[in-house]
Amino acid sequence: MQSDPSATSPAASGGDPLGSAAYYQDVRTRRALAFLLDVVVVGVLCLGAGFLVLLLGLFTFGLGWFIYPILWQAVALVYAAITLGGPRSATIGMRSAGLELRMWNGGRPDALIGAMHTLLYWFSVTLLTPLVLAVCLFTPRKQLLHDLILGTVVINSAVTDRDSGGR
Repeated sequence: MQSDPSATSPAASGGDPLGSAAYYQDVRTRRALAFLLDVVVVGVLCLGAGFLVLLLGLFTFGLGWFIYPILWQAVALVYAAITLGGPRSATIGMRSAGLELRMWNGGRPDALIGAMHTLLYWFSVTLLTPLVLAVCLFTPRKQLLHDLILGTVVINSAVTDRDSGGR
C-alpha cells in the first residue's frame, strides 16, 4: 500500500520510522527544561550518595572519602545509564517534559548508549564550548552533536504513545 507523502502522521513517513516532523515539535525547549530538572535530580541523588560515602569513609578510616572528587560525575553517569537505557528511554526530567531517547531506526537505547550519550554530551560541551549546542538549530531532527555521533534522536513521547495506542 502506497503512503501519501503529504500526510502528517508519523506512520506515513515511509521507511523512516521517526521521519515525521510531529516527533520533533518543541523538542529543543523541552530538552532544555528536562536538563534543568535532571540537574536537580542528580543533585539530590548526590546528597544521598555523599552521606553514604561519609559513612564509608568512617568505616574505612578515611579511604572512602577519596570518592568525593568524582561523586557527582559517577552519580550522573549511573543515573543516565539506568534511565536512558531503561524501558522508558528517558530520564526523570525527560519524562516530565514528554520526551524520550530513541535510536535513529526507532529502537530503544541500552544502558551503554545511555552512558555514552551523557559522556559525549559533557565532552562536547567542555571541549568545544557550549556553542556546540547550536548544532540543533541546523539539523532537521533537532539533534545535538552527540546525538549525531551516536545515531540517537530525542522525540516527543506523546506522539509515540498516540501511534502505539498507549503503553
